[in-house]
Amino acid sequence: MPGGRLTGQDRQHIAAWLAEGLGYAEIGRRLGRPASTVMREVTRNGGPDDYGADRADEATRHRARRQKQAQPPAPPIPDTGHGRDPQAVRDFTESYTALLVQQGLPRMEARVLACLYITDSGTLTAADLVQRLRVSAASISHAVAFLEQQGMLKRERVPGARRERYVIDDEIWLRSILAALQMNDALATASQRGAEILGAATPAGARFESSAALLLLVTEAFHQVVEQWRQGQAATRSGPTERVVS
Repeated sequence: MPGGRLTGQDRQHIAAWLAEGLGYAEIGRRLGRPASTVMREVTRNGGPDDYGADRADEATRHRARRQKQAQPPAPPIPDTGHGRDPQAVRDFTESYTALLVQQGLPRMEARVLACLYITDSGTLTAADLVQRLRVSAASISHAVAFLEQQGMLKRERVPGARRERYVIDDEIWLRSILAALQMNDALATASQRGAEILGAATPAGARFESSAALLLLVTEAFHQVVEQWRQGQAATRSGPTERVVS
């Protein structure tokens, strides 16, 4: 099932397509999965030259059994007085984490981001994350470094202490979209250049010209959406204004 765990049949397909010489992107497209999912599956199970579907399936079951035995139950999520159902919050956190993984985020990084995201303050220390996720401090450190590099969180000093805390804000996805738009702009510029060099009247040149037109439309539409969102956020922060009757 696309988006869920890889099945034995998925692994049989992967093995067969690797044997045909297909790349991760094409295999992912055929399976309806991100290329990163296929790459991790193959890399952790022998690599493209030694991948075996049955062996990979057994190794995955073994890892799942080992993790289930090794990991203690997750501690309850602290209730901040909002009357939330702890089990519902826990279930949502797991499903949101799975969604982030499906989008290509490594699992530990996805767990850290989801843990921060459901926290009202949007702020946790390394010790908080270690306690809530039941993982090592090194795992948290590596995940935080990755997320910080991607602009998904930032570090700040805890007032009056030497330790750090990690912070996310309401613009996490805005920064992600703007980073994607930068790449989109670069692709559009390269496509326009390709059309000029190859000649717009040729099949290859026309392909680049068509791609450039689409990419420019996407960029324009996203910039309009971002501006609309910013205006809405500004209006929300300023609050209702009183009407003055003259």
